[in-house]
Amino acid sequence: MTATRSAEFVNAVIKAYDVRGVVGEQLDAQFVSDVGASFARLMRSEGASRVVIGHDMRDSSPELAAAFAEGVTGQGLNVVHIGLASTDQLYFASGSLDCPGAMFTASHNPARYNGIKLCRAKALPVGQDTGLGIIKDEVVSGVPAFDGPRGAETEVDVLADYASFLRGLVELDDIRPLTIAVDAGNGMGGHTVPAVLGTLGQVKIEPLYFELDGSFPNHEANPLDPANLVDLQKLVRTTGADIGLAFDGDADRCFVVDEKGDPVSPSAITALVAERELAKEPGAVVIHNLITSHAVPELVHELGGTPVRTRVGHSFIKQEMATTGAVFGGEHSAHYYFRDFWGADSGMLAALHVLAALGEKDRPVSELMAAYDKYAASGEINSTVADAAERTLAVLEAFANRAVAIDRLDGVTVQLADDAWFNLRASNTEPLLRLNVEARTSAEVDALVTEILSIVRS
Repeated sequence: MTATRSAEFVNAVIKAYDVRGVVGEQLDAQFVSDVGASFARLMRSEGASRVVIGHDMRDSSPELAAAFAEGVTGQGLNVVHIGLASTDQLYFASGSLDCPGAMFTASHNPARYNGIKLCRAKALPVGQDTGLGIIKDEVVSGVPAFDGPRGAETEVDVLADYASFLRGLVELDDIRPLTIAVDAGNGMGGHTVPAVLGTLGQVKIEPLYFELDGSFPNHEANPLDPANLVDLQKLVRTTGADIGLAFDGDADRCFVVDEKGDPVSPSAITALVAERELAKEPGAVVIHNLITSHAVPELVHELGGTPVRTRVGHSFIKQEMATTGAVFGGEHSAHYYFRDFWGADSGMLAALHVLAALGEKDRPVSELMAAYDKYAASGEINSTVADAAERTLAVLEAFANRAVAIDRLDGVTVQLADDAWFNLRASNTEPLLRLNVEARTSAEVDALVTEILSIVRS
């Protein structure tokens, strides 16, 4: 039996979708070993005999990955180490090796953080209701000891196979020559981009911050923040690159910048990839979360596909991918999910689709994407509030006479006249209300944002 801990402490670290906390304060080797032991118990009960483990470039990742392996082998399961990896590379290993997996990363969070993303065999998600709740309870009460033999540990390099697999999913042989500016943000894109794109003869890479450095010396590895795109935008403009790509810390998300250095909406990328996947499989299901642009389901309908709307969060998307057999799914946060990739997300695979679409036509990214960018959007705006429910009710009361429809799939989504809508969602972990607004014009978006925030922040 391992040590017991307070529920309050464990709940702060084992969250709804993953494990994440400050190294040394919330995450240490013993805590991680116990999580590994509990995960192994759960996977053994489901018939698994081994677990694959990968880690990012953070200083703490190798030690924590080793501690997790200690917990797993102590429960009688074998461990396959793949070493340095992006999160989607870990998903590839889980899928191709047909075993559960654990990825050590805190994604885009600052250097003092680390975490664990867990999955079942074939990259199936492990969330609060599908295993994390069980693990949380055992880490609180103490993980029962295993009285059988310890598991063994081996090392396997899957990077080349991962790269080959992705390239096999997208036809790139006949694209025109492209110059691609890539900002890896000192994250795992510096590991995977050369392997996936570096062997394409038609592609010239202009690299930025490819050195693996978990201290993130140049900028945060969070391209969702416009401040972290500035260096890539400058590189695109100074080199005359055809396109810019920015990856987050664990390189499972990819953001696109056009030839002018202007950011491309992840919703537009979702629409483009959806069109390509529906061309291969007419009538297929495409998943989109509820704050993705309405341009996405409209396009899917036009192409004869079936759009399915979900809550925000990868576990919900992956569940719907599995339930509906969807060919593709996209989120506003630049997570892109593919049935051909075990239903898991891969920013690199989305990037390959964009490069293929660009390389097949003799026109710039800005013109290519214009067809998919029908509406203006605010992006996600966070407000610190004392009572999210009370502030949400105040907004609903203010818009009661203008609302065409209201739904509560995830927070509240209010549909207004003339294609305008907004969503207010409370954070699960912080005292925040998250606002997203979409309308036909930027002026309409700005007016709605001003009005809604005046109520939320009053």
